[in-house]
Amino acid sequence: MFQSLGARAWARLEALRLITDEPGKITRLYLSPSHRRSIDTVAAMMRDGGCDHVQIDALGTVVGRYEGTRPGLPALLIGSHIDTVVDGGAYDGALGVIAGLGVIEALHDTGERLDFAIEILAFGDEENVRFPTSLSSSRALAGTLPPSALDLKDEDGITLRDALITCGFDPEGVACLKRNPTDVLGYVEVHIEQGPVLEAESLPVGIVTAINGATRRALTVTGEPGHAGTVPMALRKDALTAASEMALAIERIGRSHQDVVATVGRFQAYPGAVNVIPGAVRFTLDTRSPDDAVRTSVTNAIEAACRTIAKERGVTLHIEPLSSAKATPMAASFIAGLSDAVSRHQIAPRLLPSGAGHDAMAMAELCPTGMLFVRCKGGISHSPLEAMTEGDCDTAITVLLDFVRNFR
Repeated sequence: MFQSLGARAWARLEALRLITDEPGKITRLYLSPSHRRSIDTVAAMMRDGGCDHVQIDALGTVVGRYEGTRPGLPALLIGSHIDTVVDGGAYDGALGVIAGLGVIEALHDTGERLDFAIEILAFGDEENVRFPTSLSSSRALAGTLPPSALDLKDEDGITLRDALITCGFDPEGVACLKRNPTDVLGYVEVHIEQGPVLEAESLPVGIVTAINGATRRALTVTGEPGHAGTVPMALRKDALTAASEMALAIERIGRSHQDVVATVGRFQAYPGAVNVIPGAVRFTLDTRSPDDAVRTSVTNAIEAACRTIAKERGVTLHIEPLSSAKATPMAASFIAGLSDAVSRHQIAPRLLPSGAGHDAMAMAELCPTGMLFVRCKGGISHSPLEAMTEGDCDTAITVLLDFVRNFR
């Protein structure tokens, strides 16, 4: 019985959904027992789906290769990740791996070989949950993973090196994972949008223009604690109300710029007693944009506004830099190729940035990179409520297959 590309992929995604370390939830942290099982499961899927060669590298990345018209040709890479957050969703990451397998299976079923090879990559450590690392699996291929990453520890004191050994991998092989750029034509990743834009515009897929750069700050507002019943309103130096005004200023400034998001993610008042005027507040700022110059300008404007509020309210403000990551633009040729593939299926090409990080950020250090977003319900991800449709899954794989067949 014939099954559509979406139906085959859906069955595989449902099989992966069941692999978890927490019954009733989807939890597959990097190099956990469930992640190790998912590695073996995906490797078996690749073998059954038409890959000529399947291997698991030193960091646990599953690599399935489909040769071109002759063995050894440079490869177009298609990938994403199969690890999850705690109590996550079934499609974040896994969709991109299964979509790549769908392309290979479709070519294999008809005996079609292209003038380049295709490799599927099932990464781990994208979610940055267990270890204080970032995209270690994909960074290793790009040659940007420092050797010191193997000595980083999880909350139980287990190093990445020891976790690899426990899973049956060889940490000494990590240094050899760097790919030769001449052997790689590019990297493309299919991923749920993790945002509401496509759903709001009734579009099944969209083309990513860039992965947002991000600036993070910790802000501490210090006022004067006092008795809630005895200090007159006019004489207070309330850290909470000052910080609240700053949070509203952050929202206002963020809203005034297109393709910018600014978020206060944590907000803690001290001492936190019902009858005490807050003497200090600590909160975080996360500013993102696909344009680094715009992100810097907006961050500077936010900091200036917060300092003005602090001065007007008679409180002090300390701003601590936490991190800064540059934006990652997608290759113009991949944006054009994906747009053409989308158009050929009578879908309006929608260009949009990615507010979240992906393995494509690391792979862009190695080769030209592109991303195809897929509509997800309510824009929700990293949650059991994460949802998409089999129909959209079919559309995404069909578009990806079209892109691959027309790739030059």
